[in-house]
Amino acid sequence: MWPPDPEAEPDPEPAAGSRRGGALPGLRALLPARAFLCSLKGRLLLAESGLSFITFICYVVSSASAFLTVPLLEFLLAVYFLFADAMQLNDKWQGLCWPMMDFLRCVTAALIYFVISITAVAKYSDGAYKAAGVFGFFATIVFAIDFYLIFNDVAKFLKQGDSADENTAHRTEEENSNSDSDSD
Repeated sequence: MWPPDPEAEPDPEPAAGSRRGGALPGLRALLPARAFLCSLKGRLLLAESGLSFITFICYVVSSASAFLTVPLLEFLLAVYFLFADAMQLNDKWQGLCWPMMDFLRCVTAALIYFVISITAVAKYSDGAYKAAGVFGFFATIVFAIDFYLIFNDVAKFLKQGDSADENTAHRTEEENSNSDSDSD
């Protein structure tokens, strides 16, 4: 019952190492693992969500907030992909093409951030707009780095798949030619 009774006896303390091996209680179980947050992809997603949120706040504070929808949507998408990658939803939901969705998210975000940042810096004299434009340029760079890395990963994967297909086709041709020469 809340609030806790001050006269009630506190729960006994668990042993020092007993909690480390078990699952984290409550909402802490939803937080991404530290190993993922320290990885390159985790840091990029954190930077994307942070810069999108800061840009959103700058557009909200500005006098004419015409562009605040883009940073809000990109913030929500970056947070979604952060938790989807951290919780390994790509392994659980095989029907979705996660790298392609992430690639398209990053490409569109980089392009749209670039356009609205140029517009914000060039057209408006409000300081909040200028700050949003600068943070938007930083977000453009982070999203561009992310889609470049995703593109390289997908290209490497496709090259490995092509070389495996070529080796299989080459082996099949050799087996067919060997079996033909044996029968002659």
